Amino acid sequence: MRALPFLAMALLAGCAGGPVPPDWQLNAKSGLDSYQQKFLRGDTRAAEMEFERAKSELRSTGSPALLARAELLRCAVRAASLEFDNCPAFEKLRVDAGAEELAYYEFLSGRAERAALDEPLSRLVYAGVQFKSGKITPESISASIDIASAQGWRRPLLAWLGVQEKHAEAAGDRVAADRIKRRINLILQ
Repeated sequence: MRALPFLAMALLAGCAGGPVPPDWQLNAKSGLDSYQQKFLRGDTRAAEMEFERAKSELRSTGSPALLARAELLRCAVRAASLEFDNCPAFEKLRVDAGAEELAYYEFLSGRAERAALDEPLSRLVYAGVQFKSGKITPESISASIDIASAQGWRRPLLAWLGVQEKHAEAAGDRVAADRIKRRINLILQ
């Protein structure tokens, strides 16, 4: 699942040992990184402001392909938190997207397979797609909770705990459901 880092690499291409990248690249990457962290921590308003800042920088290039990549990043971060919307902003830019972007969109839509990188967000995105496709296992749900917890990512942690709670309730495991509910309440305090 190379698509999450590929945006950063595309924006910062040529930085290693080369000339200083243009301000728009640095500002766009900073905005996207900040969007990602704020969204995962649960600060939606601040996250959206950062995303708009990044998109403004990307728009200055006149490149719809770069905007398409940013929209895919947004969809991936949302998938990690079990928030699915079929990437409507990417759909508008799809005609100008490249093969890698289209393949990643197919993955996020659950119509293509990809392996997750050994990196927390990539693993959560992969699990989110598995959940959306109905292929998630209880072990993957627990692993997703552990990943989100270890990173301090409140939004995906609450989403995955909610899934685990529903599974416990469906199995009639009231003790587990109550334990999970206490953990959710702790996070919400």
